Amino acid sequence: MQRNLPFIAAFALGLMVLAAMTLFTVDQRQYAIIFQLGEIKEVVKEPGLAFKWPLIQNVRLFDKRILTLDSVEPERFLTAEKKPVLVDSFVKWRIDDVQTYYISVGGDETVAKTRLSQTVNAGLREEFGKRTVHDVVSGEREKIMADVQKKADSDMRAMGVQIIDVRLKRVDLPPEVSESVYRRMETERKRVANELRSQGNAEAEKIKADADRQREVIVAEAYRDAQKIKGEGDAKAAALYAGAFGQNPEFYAFYRSLEAYRQSFKTKSDVLIVEPNSDFFKYLKSAGGKSGK
Repeated sequence: MQRNLPFIAAFALGLMVLAAMTLFTVDQRQYAIIFQLGEIKEVVKEPGLAFKWPLIQNVRLFDKRILTLDSVEPERFLTAEKKPVLVDSFVKWRIDDVQTYYISVGGDETVAKTRLSQTVNAGLREEFGKRTVHDVVSGEREKIMADVQKKADSDMRAMGVQIIDVRLKRVDLPPEVSESVYRRMETERKRVANELRSQGNAEAEKIKADADRQREVIVAEAYRDAQKIKGEGDAKAAALYAGAFGQNPEFYAFYRSLEAYRQSFKTKSDVLIVEPNSDFFKYLKSAGGKSGK
């Protein structure tokens, strides 16, 4: 029995090696392609334990996850105005049909990225060539990304690749163009500012003229009303004076003379030169006022 132990151990080891060469595990993040003598024999898409024939079959694993293709340097594109812009972008992609992917690029991810980059850049170049600088910077940025993603996805399906998303991280003007654009923008802003300032001055003059007109109208109406009230007051005063004169003409004349004296001699320095026999002093000559008759 002891003499058979080496043979048993060797047999068990052989079985283990055979099992290791026969069985393999596919991760949930991977695809697996089984090759037999260099030809695709089977594609394993589901995770778990899988079987292959040892020695005559081999396995290659491919990433099933969403991958990122990020541009190393910004790409230079021309707009519809023939102005260059620098575009920094990235692409989200994944292997959709692993067999087609292998046949197209030989399973080489570097080759796949190169073809993917060429396809996306061609789409971006076409879309940028249809639009102005304003459109590509802000106006239609979302539409550009959506159109490029749709077209690139349609083209790359033939290679077994799905384009999940295309994003523009940054769109800038080259340094040699930025200065002239900024100067033109500054000139345009100054023109708009001057136009708005002129409109504001015109509106201010209009408001001032309207306010002056309203002031003149208000002053004229106030003067009219004042003159009307004054006239009514004068009429009432005249009526009162007439009524008082009618009741006692002599007292009325005496009262009016006293008012005239008071207005004429408000201070000690007031001087009035008249003839001694003037009617102005008739009530001073006689207390009864008879001498003046």
